[in-house]
Amino acid sequence: MLSLLPSLFSTRAQRYAALGHRGALLAIMAAFACGLACPASAQTGSYTLGDLLIQAPWARATPAGAKVGGAYLKITNHGPQPDRLVGGSLTGAREVEVHEMSMSNNVMKMRHLKDGLEIKAGQTVELKPGGYHLMLTGLSDGLKQGQKVKGSLTFEKAGTVEVEYTVAPVGAASGGHMH
Repeated sequence: MLSLLPSLFSTRAQRYAALGHRGALLAIMAAFACGLACPASAQTGSYTLGDLLIQAPWARATPAGAKVGGAYLKITNHGPQPDRLVGGSLTGAREVEVHEMSMSNNVMKMRHLKDGLEIKAGQTVELKPGGYHLMLTGLSDGLKQGQKVKGSLTFEKAGTVEVEYTVAPVGAASGGHMH
């Protein structure tokens, strides 16, 4: 029976061969279960809006009582014209604003990009910790690790697209693949 399984799992099966066929089969079933139990958006969801590709929206979990948070994603403009990310919405947040964080004379500065963030034609912009990001304000319940939160992104030309954010641990550097 083990010879019928994909080669990806044969190495794992061989490691557990000492446990006998039943132990190897259980190990393989556990690997499949882990893969199936991972939420789809934790495996990097993507969304298309016109010429824009939005990938892997995620947010950081917030400490108890926090009223602000940050969200991140990657946007690729496959079109011939630039567009601008101008804002969005998030269930449980009063506002979603586009912000930029930068260092100047060893001082970290954050500013609201009132005109939004330009995504030039043929370019990719990544919103990530320490740079461009979505500032989530007026959070009613905070964000908890593993949670899925529905929201939207609004672009100047392309319009609005519904997305789902996966909430990563407090202090996460990326949304990553979570179990």
